[in-house]
Amino acid sequence: MTTTHTRAAEAAAPSDRKTTYREAMREAMREALRSDERVFLMGEDVGRYGGCFGVSLGLLEEFGPERIRDAPLSESAFVGAGIGAALAGMRPIVEIMTVNFSLLALDQILNNAATLLHMSGGQLPVPIVIRMTTGAGRQLAAQHSHSLEGWYAHIPGLRVLAPATLTDARYMLAPALADPDPVLIFEHGSLYNVSGDLPPDAGPVDIDHAAVRRPGTDVSLITYGGSLPKALAAADDLASGGISAEVIDVRTLRPLDDATVGDSVARTHRAVVVDEGWRTGSLAAEISARLTEQHFYDLDAPVERVCSAEVPIPYARRLEEAALPQVDGIVAAAHRAVGEPVPTGTNGAERQPVTGRSG
Repeated sequence: MTTTHTRAAEAAAPSDRKTTYREAMREAMREALRSDERVFLMGEDVGRYGGCFGVSLGLLEEFGPERIRDAPLSESAFVGAGIGAALAGMRPIVEIMTVNFSLLALDQILNNAATLLHMSGGQLPVPIVIRMTTGAGRQLAAQHSHSLEGWYAHIPGLRVLAPATLTDARYMLAPALADPDPVLIFEHGSLYNVSGDLPPDAGPVDIDHAAVRRPGTDVSLITYGGSLPKALAAADDLASGGISAEVIDVRTLRPLDDATVGDSVARTHRAVVVDEGWRTGSLAAEISARLTEQHFYDLDAPVERVCSAEVPIPYARRLEEAALPQVDGIVAAAHRAVGEPVPTGTNGAERQPVTGRSG
């Protein structure tokens, strides 16, 4: 059990430029709270406990209970309260513990936050930021391992972000709070402990465009969130075999940056889309469709997709790992895209089935 002393120590602001993803998110909120008195944080256990994943540790002590508000266990109520506060001129940051719990607030997000600006003829903007943890890979079983950001990316009126790097974790919040539209930020749970140094030139992040995380010439690996480290690892593996993979971090899931993704495919002529969501109706399906519509004659091979198996995410570690996109599967898909044999012993040598059964 983590001691109170340890948790308080972890709440200290990161020294110099060394940080973790968790600390970068916390420092982004600290900066927002200091710079704008309209900003406040609200959610379950965000105050005295410091957040379910420790992101808000120390903020209650620094800013007090008026601005770091512990909410009752009712997502519909506190998301609705956040929407009301935004309509009244505040800049709320609402934390939902995990993405599956956001379904309890779906009516508030879909029917109120996303629609009020349109339904009021532009009179009622809803400048709210809703943060939530997403993704699997931590043995939290079927009810707490969803990747539903693709669902929210389907909804007009929302901006959907998925920070995957320390820089994006640190600097995406400010432009999100400045956006007049509701912004959903999906933080993959596997990234919280990732540590490193913020680049010396780290600063404001462009939330309108995807980012090229690694240049390449033979195939484009297109991904976001918790799958970015796997795509980068796959690119390293492919490079050792003479295949140059470009890695695109989509990072803004709505609105999608078609231009950056399309320009990459126009250079490499092959695409592999990696998405932890289920394959059917996925964000990967949308990206694949847009590439086919806009870059059909640039493609030298069918678009490959590497997605989660269409089953509830298992609890058992090895079954969970088998259900999720992994480096081997990305490498195998890239080999198929470039028309080279898949290396012997590589998991995921065969394409995933289009449909699956949950039993």
